[in-house]
Amino acid sequence: MIKVLDLKYEEYSQWEDLSDQDLIVINKAKEARNSAYANYSNFKVGAALLLDNGKILTGNNQENAAYPSGLCAERTAIFYTIANYPSAKIIKMAVVAGKDDNSSIPVSPCGACRQVLIEYEFRQKMPIEFLFTGMKGKVIKFNQCADLLPFSFNESAL
Repeated sequence: MIKVLDLKYEEYSQWEDLSDQDLIVINKAKEARNSAYANYSNFKVGAALLLDNGKILTGNNQENAAYPSGLCAERTAIFYTIANYPSAKIIKMAVVAGKDDNSSIPVSPCGACRQVLIEYEFRQKMPIEFLFTGMKGKVIKFNQCADLLPFSFNESAL
């Protein structure tokens, strides 16, 4: 039997077409990218989370000479948020990535980050909007992180 997976997302060719709230979160992610520690790859990533209490928290990638010891911006932001605001819910997250200020290719999260996003979406029992972009250009928006990782592993499998 062949089944078809229907994946829905929005694509914005201009940032001006985004909502004010989306722009605020993207710009916070862009700011966070500036202080990423990416001395080895020179690939900087910033993330920003909007919480249900109105706070916007950020994170960025943190590299290490022992490559597996680093951490992506998405997980840096999520782990900080959950450690410091355990009862807050994440409404949306934006990620801005690229080697330089002219980067225009939207960069989606890695598999490990997708799994963490799914875990917290499942945990809070409400979707997390997810936006990703380069430093300029096209923006991709998912209404829920579950769409980023179909057939994800979760606690129901344990």
